Amino acid sequence: MYSKEWEVINSRAKELKSTIESIVDSDSFSDEKRLAIYYACYKEAFSNDERINREAKISNEERGILNVLAKKLDVTADDQAGIEHLVETIPMNGVQEALNELREIGLIFVSRKRQTVYVPDEIVSLLHRLQGKELADKHQLRILRTFSDAELSIILKNHRKKIRGIDRKEKILNIMRLGISTTQLLQTDLYSADTSLNERKERLKVLIHDLDLSLDKLGTTLEERITLILNSLNTCTEEEFNSLSATGFKELFSTLQNHFPKLSDVLKNEFELEPNEELDVEKLRALSITPYDILYMLSNDEVKKVCESMGIKKRGNLRLNILNSFADATDKLIDNYHALAKRDLASLKSEGIEISESDVGVKFEEVTKAIFEQLGMLVDEDLRRLINTAKDKADVLISLSEDDVIISETKTCKNGDFAKYSTTSRQVKAYVNRCEQAGKRVAQVLIVAPTFSNDFVESAEMDTEVNISLLEAEGLKLILDAYKSRRNPKFSAKLFTKGGLLKADLIAKNI
Repeated sequence: MYSKEWEVINSRAKELKSTIESIVDSDSFSDEKRLAIYYACYKEAFSNDERINREAKISNEERGILNVLAKKLDVTADDQAGIEHLVETIPMNGVQEALNELREIGLIFVSRKRQTVYVPDEIVSLLHRLQGKELADKHQLRILRTFSDAELSIILKNHRKKIRGIDRKEKILNIMRLGISTTQLLQTDLYSADTSLNERKERLKVLIHDLDLSLDKLGTTLEERITLILNSLNTCTEEEFNSLSATGFKELFSTLQNHFPKLSDVLKNEFELEPNEELDVEKLRALSITPYDILYMLSNDEVKKVCESMGIKKRGNLRLNILNSFADATDKLIDNYHALAKRDLASLKSEGIEISESDVGVKFEEVTKAIFEQLGMLVDEDLRRLINTAKDKADVLISLSEDDVIISETKTCKNGDFAKYSTTSRQVKAYVNRCEQAGKRVAQVLIVAPTFSNDFVESAEMDTEVNISLLEAEGLKLILDAYKSRRNPKFSAKLFTKGGLLKADLIAKNI
């Protein structure tokens, strides 16, 4: 990351040097003149300490003045970095020194054993505020992806940047490098000089629709609409994860990888991840990369190709159409939950659900998670990843509080009742131990299967080591249906902690 950034800054610095050196004295306030003024001021601020026999550096006061100067002269972030590199050269191999300095002032943590740098979320927010960055880059990119080519050209033209012979992808990249705030982008840079205030407000209304933002109000002023857009994007992560179940997210990622075999490489490049890192849905969740983020990493043309090959309608918001198609697929699996639990492939096929025999168990686990999520329960993937080992892998972990969890094990069974108690009890007891080692208290173990044998039920009720509840798949679906049918359902995960074979009909009635 350091080397790549250094190359970009060094290349821009060389271009700026030739531009500044070629300038001739004139009264015109050209772009070259702006850059030359900023360069002269930065050079003076840096070197003036040497006249009083001090180390040359930029003080905090000087930095504040230079930032104001850059803003007033409209010197963009990439040009600022290039000019500063001309005066105070960034070391080509200075990554270790930079890491040490950042660690000493408490901005980062470094694990030498894992060769990993950790940056707390609070520090990221602080750095964004210092840079005047109102949105994460991924959200800024999302906005730019909705703009037309003509609008992208207007933004670049307003900052006197080259637009001829530049393709759409490069235009977006160049705008990202400018480092301009989203407010400035949406308030002035997006429009030509003769665009009226009402036209600007109407354009933001279209943008809200294009981004599929759920806003209670649109706002009456331009500034209010911009604030609503910023707030919505800054708080949308959880809602976007909830837009698809765990199953739907996996299906989406898998399908997109089939269409774009290099999708993982694109994500690694865009989010600056390690090249040798394996990407799966769990890893994406841990990195707060949502289904929306993945779709907005693809160009508009690539999204059209996905819609064409999948037979998805090409009217309206194409990315939203793709997401809805995977949400519908999950709903179909939930509707046929009992057939999935019984591994009834014939019944599933008659409903248009194609699943291979080897994938049924995984699908049942994922759909069970989706049902728990729809019941408002917190399926804790982070904790599951923490306690799982190569040998012991819990299916579902539900967090009741900061310390209490429910361990859920999902079992499919093709013929008859599920009867493998000794094997199942060994599994869940291993998961209980792993949770307790992580400082969690296991309130209950919940086993979900099509049906249970009498011996299994009796063994679970007599087990003194762990508290075990049993729930039939058909019963869990009954509970979900009751939950969805109520306007104000009264459901608590504690209803699953009664022990023994749970009476789903009574739970459904109490909801």
